[in-house]
Amino acid sequence: MLQHVLDPSAEAAARTVTLRGIGTALPPHVMSQAQVLDRARALLAPKYPFFDKLVPAFENAGVDRRYSVCSLDWFDAPHGWADRNAMYMQAGKDLFLKAASAALADARLDPADVDTIVTVSSTGIATPTFEAQAAREMCFRPDVRRVPVFGLGCAGGVTGLSIARRLAAADPGSLVLMVAVETCSLAFRSDRLQKADVIATVLFGDGAAAALLGPATGDGPTVTLHDGHEHLFPDTLPIMGWDVDDEGLGVIFDRSIPGFVQDEFRLAVTAMLAEAGLAPADLDRLVCHPGGTKVVEAIEATMDLAPGTLDAERATLRDYGNMSAPTALFVLQRVLRAGQTGQLALCALGPGFTASLMPITVTA
Repeated sequence: MLQHVLDPSAEAAARTVTLRGIGTALPPHVMSQAQVLDRARALLAPKYPFFDKLVPAFENAGVDRRYSVCSLDWFDAPHGWADRNAMYMQAGKDLFLKAASAALADARLDPADVDTIVTVSSTGIATPTFEAQAAREMCFRPDVRRVPVFGLGCAGGVTGLSIARRLAAADPGSLVLMVAVETCSLAFRSDRLQKADVIATVLFGDGAAAALLGPATGDGPTVTLHDGHEHLFPDTLPIMGWDVDDEGLGVIFDRSIPGFVQDEFRLAVTAMLAEAGLAPADLDRLVCHPGGTKVVEAIEATMDLAPGTLDAERATLRDYGNMSAPTALFVLQRVLRAGQTGQLALCALGPGFTASLMPITVTA
């Protein structure tokens, strides 16, 4: 419940958690959708007779460009798991450093001020994880608490923020840094005859986002984060996830997702909002992870939003593609910079199949 917003006590006020800073980061290689289509056609069309039937998916995806940790030429040669994960380790650390530094700069705080770090990623395996690899360069304290989280996929930005929020509330006055890093482009596969791999090529890009959480400062607008909520849909494991083999990660991305969102999303969101003492009518803005154009359209339809309402989501998808976990924070940053205030709800869908939601109150 949001009782501490309506009837603040000293104890509740001490446990109030706000967004102190937000930052995003992109890798160096920018690729237009036309360039991606040309390269995909050169690599895939000779092997897959169905490829030309999927060309409209590139043209209608709502993605103008995306960013990649690798140049287009890198994808011409075959790469196994070792190559892909080595690139993930190198590029992921760089993205972590950039996003974390941007969030700290936005908050005008130093890395040594951070008490806990939550690192979210699902597109590779890094042990030690990125916050440990970046510790020396970032100058994190030796006693900083580390919470790596794997496997949340596209829901990782919202669920990771929820985990960070709970940790901050449990230790009043502490600062928690959440960083989501994904290198989806490294999962490009030219060896599998699956439509999902082509659709992933249509949609996915690379990026990172970070959020610094802590007590309110009393300066300027206040972005208060409330308890996050999740809804795990039964019997939906095959909808989204990874296949893992010697070549690397292979995407599971079922064609039923937009229809599933149309049928199930509103009930799940309404239930999660009710747990927070809210109803859909209480929201001034739903802030969504844009899984794809069809998913955005399905969310607008099922939530009774006018077509085009989720403009920041479409703009983020257009400019960066679907970056998995960081994408929701890219959208949130855009919405906050546009001056949105009132009652928001940040939401995303990910493997499980899971809906994740976090109520956010923005006061001027």
